[in-house]
Order: sequence, then C-alpha cells, then structure tokens
Amino acid sequence: MAGREFELIYRHLGIFGAGPQVRLGVGDDGAVVALPPNSELVVSSDSVVEGTHFPDLTLPEYVATRAVAAAASDLAAMAADPLAMTLALTLPEPDELWLHSFSQGLERCVQSLSLPLVGGDLTRGPLAVTVTVMGSVPTGSALKRSGAKPGDRLCVTHTLGDAAAGLALIMGKLQPTNDIPFEDEEFLEGRFYQPTARLEWVTWLREHAHSAIDISDGLLVDVEHMADASGCACTIDSSALPLSPALTRLGRELCLDWALAGGDDYELAVAVPPGVMLPPGLSHVGEFYEGSGVQCDVSPTKRMGYDHFGA
Repeated sequence: MAGREFELIYRHLGIFGAGPQVRLGVGDDGAVVALPPNSELVVSSDSVVEGTHFPDLTLPEYVATRAVAAAASDLAAMAADPLAMTLALTLPEPDELWLHSFSQGLERCVQSLSLPLVGGDLTRGPLAVTVTVMGSVPTGSALKRSGAKPGDRLCVTHTLGDAAAGLALIMGKLQPTNDIPFEDEEFLEGRFYQPTARLEWVTWLREHAHSAIDISDGLLVDVEHMADASGCACTIDSSALPLSPALTRLGRELCLDWALAGGDDYELAVAVPPGVMLPPGLSHVGEFYEGSGVQCDVSPTKRMGYDHFGA
C-alpha cells in the first residue's frame, strides 16, 4: 500500500502544515518545528479506537475532532501554547470518502487550535487514530499535576457532564428521548462529538494556577490523580458543580453522576491559590488540604471514570 499511502496522505492530510513555527512539514523523513526563544517543548500523545472511545459508524469528521481535542487538551492542562501535531491513522480500507470527511474535521481543528499538521502515517487495520501534539512553555513554567498545595481552591472550567450525557443519548441509553428538546440533544451530543480543548486558558493558568489536569476520565478520578501527585487531599462540593441548562433538565441524580464520574468533558480541573480573582468560566468547586484522598458530599450511583483495563 506504500504508493497509495503517500498519495492519500498528501491529498487529504498534507495540506494543513503551515504554521509560524513550522520550518518543514509533511513530505520528508521528519518535521522541523522551531521553539520560541527561552522556551521548553511539551509533547503528548492520545489514541482513540473505534468502539472504545467513540461509537461504531461515528462520522469521520467527528472522529477527527475528538482525537485532536483529546490530545490538545493535555497541552492546555500544562499551560502550553500549541506548536504542531502529527497523526497516525489506521483504516480498515483506503476509503476516499471517509478520508475526505475526516480531513474536513481535521481542518477545523488545525484552524481553531492553531495546530498545524506536520507529519503522519497511514496504515491498514481496525479504525484508530493517534495524535501527538507539541507545544511550548516559557522555561520552567509548565504546570504539573503535582503542583497543588493545601489551601488551594479546586476550580473547573465551563460545565461538566455534558459529554457523558451526550454519549448516553447517542447510545440510546437515556429514555425516553422523545421528551428531551431537540436543542438539548444537539448540544449534549455535540459536546461528546466535538469537545473543546481549553487552550484559551493557557495564559491565565501560567500566571495564576499551581496545577491543572484535563478532565478526560471523570472529575473524581482526575482530581484524585492531581491530589495524589501533589501529596494533598481534596474535597468537592457537588452543589457548586457548573452544569449546563441542557444537562440539568435531565434530572439532578443523572446530572451529578455524569458531572462527577462521566468523563470525556476535556474541561480543566485547576488548583488556584487563595486570593486570586476567578474569571468568568472558572467555578470554585472544592478545596485542597493536608492529607490524602478525594471526598465529595455525594457519591455517584456508578463510578464511571474511564479505566482502559478495568473490569
């Protein structure tokens, strides 16, 4: 498939490589990306697999937006400015129509996230996408999971639980769907299919936050990762969780399950020191303190945080 592989890569994926720091993109053995002065490189990879991270027969453009947003969200959590990305795509067949739709979603990501595509690979096999993102931070300023301190406030960006509710709708697990307004269905499903990597928070985080993590596996699970890495305990107030109107109309118990343990939000959980004024879009939902573990005043009916190898 070698000749066809290069043809398909150039036709569908090789046109998104322009960027201010890109010196050499698709077409050589490797890409060349320049770092801004006095900065360090941040690199992260994320893979999505059909049937595991997105339902079978998901529109190709949504496969692209989910894959790129999942990877780019890690840059946001580390307060890194985007530089470029590479993409490894595995397809059952070299499907031109599928690749055309996929490239449309990819183009939107490249433009909205300022992440030029500088390299990639195309192979045959079960549908899977691996995106590697590169970003830069001023030397010594990358946020770490281990940076939270006792007394910090736990804050989250925007609203939680929407993506998990959207997936429940997509999979037909929420009944009766005919009682849910179409606008709510569209919003919630869109939050699953087209998550937003919160790169707009990068500058603020570098200036004000001690630590951050992206909420991919569920708020409880991901905050536990941050608290454990920081040697702290954390408490979460369920009444303070930011919930969208579309989510709250589904009922409080479901809302809290999804917001606390649903995963796939790709919002940010942030440790913010006391005294820092919180801008709009950042909600104070808990506290870090001395000790260990994460406590919440309510428990989800099912701990849904994602575990690739869990039972």
